[in-house]
Amino acid sequence: MDPAVAHQLVSDRGAQALAAAGTETDPDSLAAANRLRRSFPAELAAAALDQVALRRRAVDKIGPAAADMVWTRDGLEQATRGPVSRWRASRLVAAGVRRVIDLGCACGADARACLEAGIEIVAVEIDPGLAVLAGHNLPGARVIEADAEAIGADLVAQAGPDTAVMIDPARRTGRGRSWRIEDIRPSWEFVLGMLDAARAFSTVVKLGPGVPRELLPDGAAITWLGHRRDLVEATLWAGPAADLLPGHQLAVRVGDTPAEAISLPGGEGDLEVGPIREFLAEPHPAVIRARAMRAAAGGTEVRVPAPGVGYLLADEPAQTPWLTWFRVLDSLPVQVRALRSWVRGNRIGTLEIKKRGIDIDPAALRRSLHPRGPHQAVLVLTPTTQGARALVVERLRPGTGPEPSIRP
Repeated sequence: MDPAVAHQLVSDRGAQALAAAGTETDPDSLAAANRLRRSFPAELAAAALDQVALRRRAVDKIGPAAADMVWTRDGLEQATRGPVSRWRASRLVAAGVRRVIDLGCACGADARACLEAGIEIVAVEIDPGLAVLAGHNLPGARVIEADAEAIGADLVAQAGPDTAVMIDPARRTGRGRSWRIEDIRPSWEFVLGMLDAARAFSTVVKLGPGVPRELLPDGAAITWLGHRRDLVEATLWAGPAADLLPGHQLAVRVGDTPAEAISLPGGEGDLEVGPIREFLAEPHPAVIRARAMRAAAGGTEVRVPAPGVGYLLADEPAQTPWLTWFRVLDSLPVQVRALRSWVRGNRIGTLEIKKRGIDIDPAALRRSLHPRGPHQAVLVLTPTTQGARALVVERLRPGTGPEPSIRP
């Protein structure tokens, strides 16, 4: 965002424009723009109207506090989900952290969660416009417009065990998201330096859930964070805050409040490969990334259909929130002609296709099978000891039995 527009938005005049924009039933309309331009400069009017839609999305993603914050589209898109930010802040409080130095705060969503948890904030942002917005969004915090790499060492020079450094390396270029080392800002060398320095203080590094494992430091404490059915973040921990984590890899599923979070220890070795059983489970993606498959099964004997494939096979389903279970009804070759015949013969009109370990586009395959009819079904495509197979499955309700609506 242009710094001049950002300054207008966070001014008293900007507050008036935001209030006026909030009364518009259709803020995207030309009529709304014309009305606001009668009272406010064109740039401020457009920015205020844009904030109406952004704030609505932000409240859904972040929580009620986001209704009074100001955003950019990229800043909101990249912001951590509110329940995840609040869980992380609660872990820092539990570790005795009373001060967070946020090196690259963007719009300040994570720092805001720390503020609400009673933590003092020093926030650094290199983008001038974002720094202005962060100053508004983080009341009482010290917000510095600067390069985190240039001043980070000075900010942490006297840091003690009650301080945590939080880093969210930017992973976007003009081409979109990137995991090329040279595209990460602050630089990966700087991030690793902060992790190495985390003896007297804690360091927390937020990474995308798809971060390549070869980038992760050996022996790093890492939480693979899930929210609902999504894997949303990988977080590296070092220093005193890491001491509270049970083991070096942890799958965490965050609820709406920090107290609802559940976790599993990870870092397991590979599971044995076995033949198709009566039941198949789809683990939460945090379980797969944390390598916590055995822990997720809770003592139930499980195998995988092929090396490295994230499905579990068992003779009985284990009741656990980490696994979605299916009963296997049939096994078909992964061939369009055979699958189309099966779909036609069973009058399948609604077809859900899942796949792992097979290079197939489920949407394109679904179109080629021409589903028509009153019935529903689920196909799971996976490598197996007998080659690639399409498993006809029915989803089980937790603690009950199959969902009859998806029976073919």
